[in-house]
Amino acid sequence: MAGFEGIKWASRQMRFCLKDKKIDILDMESSVPAVSRSTHYGMFLAFEGIRFFCMKTEKGIKVNFFNLHKNLERFQRSMSFNLSREQQSLIPSVDKLETLFMDFFRDEKIKSFLTETAGAEAQGYLRPFTYDEDISIGVSFPQNPVIRAVVCRYDRYLGEPFTGVAVPNLVRAVGVNGTGCLKLSVNYLISIKAVDAARAIDPEAGSALFLDDRPYDPIMSRQISEWDTSCCLFVLRDNTVVKIPESNLILPSVTIQGICALLRDMDINVEERAMTYGELVERSAKKEIVAICSVGSAGILNRAQRLVLVGEDGRVIGEQHEDRNHPLYDKMEQARARYWNIYREKHPVPKGFTLNSFEI
Repeated sequence: MAGFEGIKWASRQMRFCLKDKKIDILDMESSVPAVSRSTHYGMFLAFEGIRFFCMKTEKGIKVNFFNLHKNLERFQRSMSFNLSREQQSLIPSVDKLETLFMDFFRDEKIKSFLTETAGAEAQGYLRPFTYDEDISIGVSFPQNPVIRAVVCRYDRYLGEPFTGVAVPNLVRAVGVNGTGCLKLSVNYLISIKAVDAARAIDPEAGSALFLDDRPYDPIMSRQISEWDTSCCLFVLRDNTVVKIPESNLILPSVTIQGICALLRDMDINVEERAMTYGELVERSAKKEIVAICSVGSAGILNRAQRLVLVGEDGRVIGEQHEDRNHPLYDKMEQARARYWNIYREKHPVPKGFTLNSFEI
């Protein structure tokens, strides 16, 4: 199953109360109430994953983010979904969130951790999340909503090679509820269950590919949505890369937007359009697909070596295999390296995107 490897957490965490606007820096072990709406009903459980890179400078440490505001805006949308209409004014602005997290990074113990991270040239990861700290089991919106944030570094996430399995019997999110486009904890339990179901078909499976939320329709007419915890790109033999359009079922990936910009700079045609499962099965049979990529904040871009395709009855109907000999296969790796090198200030920022740098 996909997961972080070589992870190391910092020893401090941040807490920010939305009501009194108070910020505290706590030990990593500081707990949350066992009796809470968040614990018992899963309310106000939203999170974000934000990649960063640290560099040593004459002044200290510089932290680089790529399109930070897009992550913060997505975090805002997830918080908004969890609050009532009357509570919407509690949501911090993007600028306020930026200030909160940079103040957190300036804590002496966090700064020491970032210095180590810079020395290792490791991938940094900021994980803010929300919680209701009110001691209550009432079925209502959170009464004491807070943001907490932790930070870590890691070696890799998912990685290559990996095997995926299509899981049309499960639905990650329901479009009418507008939850699939948000980073909510409730979505990720289904993601993990999907990988578990995928391993029942292929024990080597590390990821599951979801279709849309219309299980009552013929399987071949259903549209592909996402991998279990990431968006997907389809690399075709005709020098085209297909990106699934954003919708209520698709998380608006900050990473995939940057990757697609880099691909266009490399003169690769990127089409943003829907793809049915039937088209995927047909193109796979005709060997028209070079690779299917998993794209997200943690892993950037990983190419599936194999995707197991199943039919209406859950039985295997075919397999899609990567084509390492096609020029586009290597170009996807080049795009991944260029994306990470933007953080490291070794590749120019694509037009319309921003490298956010902060002196700590």
